[in-house]
Amino acid sequence: MRTLLLQGLLHQPLTEAPPRPEDVEARALAAQLDAEAQRRLGRSLSLRALDAGSCNGCELEMHALSNAFYDLERFGFKFVASPRHADVLLVTGPMTKNMREAAERTYLAMPSPKWVVAVGGCAIDGGCFAKSYAVMGGVAAVLPVDLRIAGCPPRPIDLLAGLLSLLKQPRVARSAPGR
Repeated sequence: MRTLLLQGLLHQPLTEAPPRPEDVEARALAAQLDAEAQRRLGRSLSLRALDAGSCNGCELEMHALSNAFYDLERFGFKFVASPRHADVLLVTGPMTKNMREAAERTYLAMPSPKWVVAVGGCAIDGGCFAKSYAVMGGVAAVLPVDLRIAGCPPRPIDLLAGLLSLLKQPRVARSAPGR
C-alpha cells in the first residue's frame, strides 16, 4: 500500500494536456460543426446513445465529450434522453439478440432526417464478442449505419471529427431497419 501511495505522489497523472484557450484547431472544428448543423438541420444536432451490449469503454469516451475538457455543447451538439428528440443514434457494443427489438424501436422513434453511427470496433463488426451465441454481429446487422468510427475505444476527438464528416455526407433514402 505504501508503494502505491508513493507512486501517486511522485508521478504525474496519466491525462491529456488541458486545452489551450487559443486553440485554433478546436475553434475551426467548432465553427465547421455549427455551420454544417445549421445548414443541414437549421439547428443544433441532438445525440442519443444506445448501448447494444458493450463493455462500456466506448460509452466512457462518448460521455467524455460532455466534460469541461471537450465541452460538446460548444460544437452545437447535445445528448438527449429520448430518441424522439434525436438526430443521431450513437450505438456502442455488438448487436446482441436481446437488444435487437429495442434498437429497432429506438431507430423508428427518431424523426427524419436521422443518422446511425457505429462507435467502436464491437459496433462495427462484433469485435471480440462476435463469436458469442448472443451476438448478431455489428450494428449494421439490424440498423442502417451511416458512419463507422473505429477504435477500442475511439478517442473523443475522433468522435467529434466523425460527427463532422457525418454532417457533410449526402443523405440517402432507406427502408425500415433490418429489412
